[in-house]
Amino acid sequence: MSKYDVVVVGAGNAALCAAISAKENGASVLVLEKGPEHKRGGNSFFTDGAIRTAYNDLDAIRKIMPELSDEEASTLVMPEYSASDYYDDLMRVTEVQSQPELATQLVSKSYETIVWMREQGVEFELNYDNQSFKKDDKIHFWGGLPVKTKEKGIGLMRALFQRAKEVGIDVWYEAEATKLVTNENRITGVAVQKQGQEITIEAKSVLLACGSFEANKEMRSKHLGSEWEAAIVRGTEFNTGDGLKMATEVGAQTFGEWAGCHSIGTDANVPKVGDFTKPGDIFKKHSYPLGIMLNKDGYRFVDEGADFRNYTYAKYGREILKQPGHVAYQIFDSQVRPLLRKEYNLEEATVYEADTLEQLVEQLPVNKEQFLQTIAEYNDSVQDGEYNPSVKDGKSTKGISPAKTNWALRVEQGPFYAFPVTCGITFAFGGLHVNTNGEVLGENQEPIQGLFAAGEMVGGIFYKNYPGGSGLMSGSVFGKVSGEQAAKYAAASAVVK
Repeated sequence: MSKYDVVVVGAGNAALCAAISAKENGASVLVLEKGPEHKRGGNSFFTDGAIRTAYNDLDAIRKIMPELSDEEASTLVMPEYSASDYYDDLMRVTEVQSQPELATQLVSKSYETIVWMREQGVEFELNYDNQSFKKDDKIHFWGGLPVKTKEKGIGLMRALFQRAKEVGIDVWYEAEATKLVTNENRITGVAVQKQGQEITIEAKSVLLACGSFEANKEMRSKHLGSEWEAAIVRGTEFNTGDGLKMATEVGAQTFGEWAGCHSIGTDANVPKVGDFTKPGDIFKKHSYPLGIMLNKDGYRFVDEGADFRNYTYAKYGREILKQPGHVAYQIFDSQVRPLLRKEYNLEEATVYEADTLEQLVEQLPVNKEQFLQTIAEYNDSVQDGEYNPSVKDGKSTKGISPAKTNWALRVEQGPFYAFPVTCGITFAFGGLHVNTNGEVLGENQEPIQGLFAAGEMVGGIFYKNYPGGSGLMSGSVFGKVSGEQAAKYAAASAVVK
């Protein structure tokens, strides 16, 4: 076919949620995947799968995990995480810049959306590894992020593609959307390069869900700064800003923090773009709150214990990028080494180890004298107190800058470990201006007829930072909503025609 009710550009989580939702609402749907079939799934293929949803209690969690037994459930302590808790976290980490209507749509629709995803065949499991601790024979969850997709991004995308196939959604691979077709200020189709052939697809509505511009070095440099040319691309190589370019060409308004992005500290020897043979978020290094981070000149540069990693990891990547050589070293001793997250134990992890700090630093390409002096000054500044990594324990430093405000332990018990990290970019925060229905807005904040967007292309939700798991949830929520609205628009336009 070259004529559809809804054409979805992109094939990640947001795109397929949109496509399935549109199909549920009676539309004929085509999905365009720029990459080949073996590289399908966008950034969602690489996610670790944590997905942040509001929920009332453990019973609400069990609704999306029906296989969770009574016996297992009896061992769990699951604090409520309400929509207002979610909203407050989002506003806190974005410095109250998140657009209130979009933020409210995200948090208020999160639980019903995750229930809907389960109905589509997506399976979820408890996020034991990263969001729980054991105390008094109970497993306590914390941080509002107890849910993850089973088999990470691989399982998520496998389930969504399977559902798309079951409901009769067409998917074209190696099909790059290049231009939106318009007639009297109304979207009427999309031009596509498909395996060397140019095709124009007639469509009643087009839904853009093809990511931001993080894999486009020129756009990174222009919008984020020249230093971002050196950033590693954590996910798909195909998110090069195509949808943003097509939309602005037809008058779409940009929105949000175009100078900001989601980035993390990742292994310094990570592949330059996401490796589809090693999916999952295996290169990240997120146990920095338990240690200290130094740059090549031998200085600390962030408060590693400012907050739980859920609320700092998405902004500390850019701080690493600012350091000499775009590299930093996470330092741990034997007191905390057993507490480090699983990614530190993988064969892909780059690590230096020595019995003494002097021997460790001798292996590193750093200012050795200053490195050791900084660690000594840090150790001298650590205050007494009870160390507890499951809460913000207030065990801090005094008299140094930057301070470490929680989880400050002296680095003094060998063996010692150094993990080199660099900056990996996930997605840019800037996007298109959409309303709560996912309709793309043009001049005077009026919807462009027939144009919708979801996922990373939605601007105005994330600024400076984001609560972990919110990107995946945002893609799902706005995917489902915009797919439904695109189908309804297509049906209405057919009646009018």
